[in-house]
Amino acid sequence: MNKYAFIFPGQGAQAPGMGKDLYDNSAAARNVFNTADEVLGYNISDLCFNGSEEDLKKTINSQPCILTVSLAAYEALREKCSINPVCAAGHSLGEYAAMYTAGVVDLRTVLLLISKRAELMNEAAEKSDGSMAAVLGLDNETVINVAGQLNNVYVANFNSPGQVVITGSREEINNSIDKFKAAGAKRVLPLAVSGAFHSPFMKDAGFKFKDFINQFIFNNANIPVYTNVDAEVTINAGEFQNKLPLQISSSVLWTQTINNIAADGITNFIEIGPGKVLAGLNKKINPELNTVNIYNWESLNFAMDELMNCKEKELI
Repeated sequence: MNKYAFIFPGQGAQAPGMGKDLYDNSAAARNVFNTADEVLGYNISDLCFNGSEEDLKKTINSQPCILTVSLAAYEALREKCSINPVCAAGHSLGEYAAMYTAGVVDLRTVLLLISKRAELMNEAAEKSDGSMAAVLGLDNETVINVAGQLNNVYVANFNSPGQVVITGSREEINNSIDKFKAAGAKRVLPLAVSGAFHSPFMKDAGFKFKDFINQFIFNNANIPVYTNVDAEVTINAGEFQNKLPLQISSSVLWTQTINNIAADGITNFIEIGPGKVLAGLNKKINPELNTVNIYNWESLNFAMDELMNCKEKELI
């Protein structure tokens, strides 16, 4: 019987119309959207289904929208199929979906957490002129060394071998492009983001978030969750509460996370949520990994044939 890791995407996975067919075809998915509308106090369903690309790119919108669609897809899978992951992980905001999957937080709590996270990160971004860029074709150590020689340039995401995202002040990011190319980068691509996420520019947001999350109840995880800040297994409720504020300003150790999951004997993954970004990264991290995508109703039905230990439920 295959063992599966559930993984969830982060910001950048959004797309206009996302989640609409899940809403139309799955009662469980519909409940997630309706709950999100109620808890967050605005029509997030309409934003997912009818919002423009420009609307969905805004941090304040993209984070709760991506989380809602990811959870809707997860609940649609659970409604249709008897399958349980042996572990979970998520890229940046996707870590919140992973925690929900592991029973660390309930639906209402995770929605409120991601909404506040988006608000605080957006607020921090507006206070600083920050930017991000993808460095392609350099190893991790070289990117770290070059960034370390520059002012206000940091490593945001270790996405895959040869794809590392840098973050920092817009001026310094722009000035750093030639330096990374001189060090051997094939390309350095500025990203269409509103701030220097996963950098010290976000520390104030992390401090405020720490105060906010103390009002919520966290549970010990019922399956291992590999966390972004250290790529290690986290189970204890208090550790999640300590790591989440740090995650906002820390590097996302995604390559290390996937490698650690594989090293623990898990080579089958299900990416749940909009897009196929993580499946693409998995191929670059380790070509032997098998990743199934569930991002809409059609892909959910297709996945049923791929999931060898999935017994389809009889829906009445």
